[in-house]
Amino acid sequence: MKAKTTTTVALADSAGVDVYMKKLDHPLKDVLEALRKIILSADSGIGEHIKWNAPSFLYIGEMGPFDIKEYKRYVIVSNVFQKDCIRLVFPSGARINDTSGLLSGDYADGRRLAFFHDMEEVAAKEEALKNAVKTWLAILDK
Repeated sequence: MKAKTTTTVALADSAGVDVYMKKLDHPLKDVLEALRKIILSADSGIGEHIKWNAPSFLYIGEMGPFDIKEYKRYVIVSNVFQKDCIRLVFPSGARINDTSGLLSGDYADGRRLAFFHDMEEVAAKEEALKNAVKTWLAILDK
């Protein structure tokens, strides 16, 4: 009988995200920094790195083998291309079954989005964001 192997990811790179944030020229940089702190504080199993030219958040604990194209580790990928808001993309957001109104969209691939236009919106949605991260980790197939 072959033993199941596990995979631990060394993709977390908070120092790289720090460098990115120092160089970032965006009118809502403070919003992104606040979101970053909230997401990372939700659970010690969350790490960060730069993906698609923006901070992204992933599960950094041990997992069984899986097809990398499934993006199972990714909790949130931020999107900073628009200047009027920070978009958080939850690649598997449909699995969270959010009832708070934080996540929107009905994409066939299962992703859901959260929009943040200012610091007041960050404060208003902080608990819903933390709960979404914790729920995703609870249902993650590790």
